[in-house]
Amino acid sequence: MAELTEELSRVKAEEPAVPSADVRVYPNPEPPHDPREGTPTVIVDDLHIIYRVYGAATDAEKGNAANALMRLLKRQGRPQMKEIHAVRGVSFVARHGDAIGIVGRNGSGKSTLLRAIAGLLPPHSGAVYTDGQPSLLGVNAALMRELTGERNIVLGCYAMGMNPTQVQEKFDDIVDFSGIGEFVQFPMSTYSSGMGARLRFAIASAKKHDVLIIDEALATGDREFKRKSQERIKQMREEAGTVFLVAHNLDVIEETCNRVIWLHKGKIKMDGDPKTVIAAYNKA
Repeated sequence: MAELTEELSRVKAEEPAVPSADVRVYPNPEPPHDPREGTPTVIVDDLHIIYRVYGAATDAEKGNAANALMRLLKRQGRPQMKEIHAVRGVSFVARHGDAIGIVGRNGSGKSTLLRAIAGLLPPHSGAVYTDGQPSLLGVNAALMRELTGERNIVLGCYAMGMNPTQVQEKFDDIVDFSGIGEFVQFPMSTYSSGMGARLRFAIASAKKHDVLIIDEALATGDREFKRKSQERIKQMREEAGTVFLVAHNLDVIEETCNRVIWLHKGKIKMDGDPKTVIAAYNKA
């Protein structure tokens, strides 16, 4: 009997303690990440965007003046419909917590891709799926040059779906972040291009977004504003979902983003780690 009691005592001593109901035990010392992190927010599936535009014939196509009458008789020289295949079969998946930089030369399809993700351009073929409402930075349609900065802040916030209480709560932060100071009382027509850009960014970033698309918004502004903008984007990544960023300053993309997509002639040439992609892009 003594041996049995001793054995039971030894087994109990080796058993792991059962935590009480109010104790949370993690397999590692860090608390769990946001459960949304890593879940898809944007799926671009074999996306094609084609513009149809009218363009007059070139001088080479027109020939010389001696043939003008003959072209007229043959109904030549009229504006012709042309197709521009801006995005060609692009596919990728963006996830919650991603900040994705888009790089490429002028005409590579960067802005077209972002407008398609925002729902502003219909696909010619393929599809874009989003979890939540994408927001394309800025709110140019709601900002009016004749109105004061104060009134534009209110209208811009309303345009993003904020209610009067939320606008009041965010107003001082928007003014402080934009750095326009007392100019908030003046019409936007008196603002420099940098002041207008800073105000648009401050308004657009005052609200949490499921998917935030930033197209060259950080191109203007001093070093201090760019630093604050990068910090704000990092904060939005943590609080919201996904950020897409186009900027000519590759340092901003490398410091802000965790992933870079390189577009070339409407196609993805490379997609991966910012340093690796940007290094390859600079060598091209």
